[in-house]
Amino acid sequence: MKNFIPSWLRVLVLFFAVFGLIEYFVDSGNEPAFLKYPLIMLYLLLVLLFLIGVEAIVAALENILFKSLTETQKQSYLAKQTQPLKIVVWTQTTYKKLLGSKPLEEEHEIILDHNYDGIKELDNDLPPWWLYGFYASIIFGLVYMVRYHVFNGDDQYTELKTEYAEAEIAIEEYKKTAKNLVDFKTVTVLTDASDINSGKAIFTENCIPCHMADGGGGIGPNLTDKYWILGGGIKNVFKTISEGGRYGKGMIAWKQNLKPAEMAQVASYVLTLEGTTPANPKEAEGAVWTSEKAPMETIPTEAIEVKTDSVILIESD
Repeated sequence: MKNFIPSWLRVLVLFFAVFGLIEYFVDSGNEPAFLKYPLIMLYLLLVLLFLIGVEAIVAALENILFKSLTETQKQSYLAKQTQPLKIVVWTQTTYKKLLGSKPLEEEHEIILDHNYDGIKELDNDLPPWWLYGFYASIIFGLVYMVRYHVFNGDDQYTELKTEYAEAEIAIEEYKKTAKNLVDFKTVTVLTDASDINSGKAIFTENCIPCHMADGGGGIGPNLTDKYWILGGGIKNVFKTISEGGRYGKGMIAWKQNLKPAEMAQVASYVLTLEGTTPANPKEAEGAVWTSEKAPMETIPTEAIEVKTDSVILIESD
């Protein structure tokens, strides 16, 4: 009778294999799948118990059939069971061919006359696997020389530069859809009502003390007119919110407190305030902003009062 792998061992291996697949494909979070989905594990256990029963029945039937055979049939059956698999025979034959060594009983044919204190030397040929590897390296060297030294193919430095350029393009494309990776170069005006409402909530919580609830301005400038100190448009407004106002004065940098997506929302909301009528608007400051491409137009008639720590400067046309 052939030696079977114990049923319990096969079932145990199958159990853990299926359990591993469930853990891999089923999203169970931090909780193990057998706790989050107990019915799945119960069904699995029932299947395994069924397989154990089938295995036991098959083994019993095989034993009964084996005992019913004649001695000659038993010997023939056992001989077939002990024959190695074809894949095993092929592997062993291929290994011997690649090794290229003489069998032990034929080594007397290749013994050299040298004798060093009873140690004799065999005149073996180089192993075929070594020769094949050597020939392959020669072919590879020729192809490499022609490819990179004759036809000046792209070397690893050129390939690295190309990969860097492709990576930069991929990053920029990713930033367009990843809101929290947006910066002042890639930001665009958000128009969804949810984004505008979120921006208004952020503005109400953080910006009212300086700009007033209606954007008319207080300590900070008026956000409802066309004049901007550091430039208008979504990119400039986003950058001003992120990096802060003029050096040494003006608004603080909010990049430590707000995420990029939140700054894009509040910047988009600020742009919706232009053209509205605040209750007590502050005088215009800065220059007229029309677009990113058009030049800024300075205030034509009114002077701008710019205060520093020690002097007051008056700027006019």
